[in-house]
Amino acid sequence: MTDLFAGLPVADLARAARWYEALLAGPPAFYPNDTEAVFEVVEHGYVYIEVKPELAGSGFVTLFVDDLDARLAAIAGRGLRPESQETYENGVRKTIFRDPDGNEVGLGGGPAEASDADG
Repeated sequence: MTDLFAGLPVADLARAARWYEALLAGPPAFYPNDTEAVFEVVEHGYVYIEVKPELAGSGFVTLFVDDLDARLAAIAGRGLRPESQETYENGVRKTIFRDPDGNEVGLGGGPAEASDADG
């Protein structure tokens, strides 16, 4: 595989695009038509939103990031708050956001950085 396109159904393109801009730290890479917006999240890796009101809110995707804590702080600075956070037995963490339609967008990463006080 060389490329990835992961799609999420939304009811209102403009509203959803604004939310994803805040989550993903920038505007869509392109609009292929009047019902889709495509965000490049890594080289050759894209998340797109598409107007499909009958399916809106039923999607889910998880993106892994290098520095989850820094990413979450930046997202909070843009006004978005996660719905939940969890840590798995292997130390991997996952934070769940929900777009305006209810689609689940997870951000995952490794364990939190240990502070100097932790030894």
